[in-house]
Amino acid sequence: MIRAVVFDVGECLVDETREYGTWADWLGVPRHTFAAMFGAVIAQGRDYREVFQEFRPGFDLYDERDARVAAGRPEHFDESDLYPDVRRTLARLRGDGLWLGIAGNQTVRAGRILRDLFTNDVDLIGTSDDWGASKPDPLFFGRVADVVPFENDQILYVGDRVDNDLRPAVAAGMRTALIHRGPWATIQWNTTEARELPTFRIASLEELPQAIAEFNGKGR
Repeated sequence: MIRAVVFDVGECLVDETREYGTWADWLGVPRHTFAAMFGAVIAQGRDYREVFQEFRPGFDLYDERDARVAAGRPEHFDESDLYPDVRRTLARLRGDGLWLGIAGNQTVRAGRILRDLFTNDVDLIGTSDDWGASKPDPLFFGRVADVVPFENDQILYVGDRVDNDLRPAVAAGMRTALIHRGPWATIQWNTTEARELPTFRIASLEELPQAIAEFNGKGR
């Protein structure tokens, strides 16, 4: 049975459209140009951070994050950036008695924002900066397994990426759900792995409660 649900952050809970737009602005690049290059890099199977190198060779993401803070233009997201199905789904899953967590490749700053946004909604929030391990490193999913009070095969990890989310979570013995939104899921959706790896393929988080209930019913 699935007893715990752990959510990725970007393009799962948070719509990153505004944030990547501010990076285009920071680079002095038209937003549509940045978005087009972003999609091309993903489609080529490259690390998304290489997008920045295309516009500014030698770009260091961590240094530039610090520079943005110093300039009064830090990375930021808030309630308005949450996908509209997030609050309803968390409330429904909590009502169904499931343990809930949020764990993604995020900065310490983003972790603080997440804790402010979801103070009473989830049981745990962890970030790659907190844990010193980033997806798809197996150590990241080892951290997830350490903090969730259930066996790995009772954990459902929900994400938008085959490479960073599904593949390593499945390797860790977890169940997975692939949500069809954001650039990665849009590009990867019809690949063999995207069809065969996940326990569930969903267009909205609101499909999860029923999918989990049916899955758990079959497991009895």
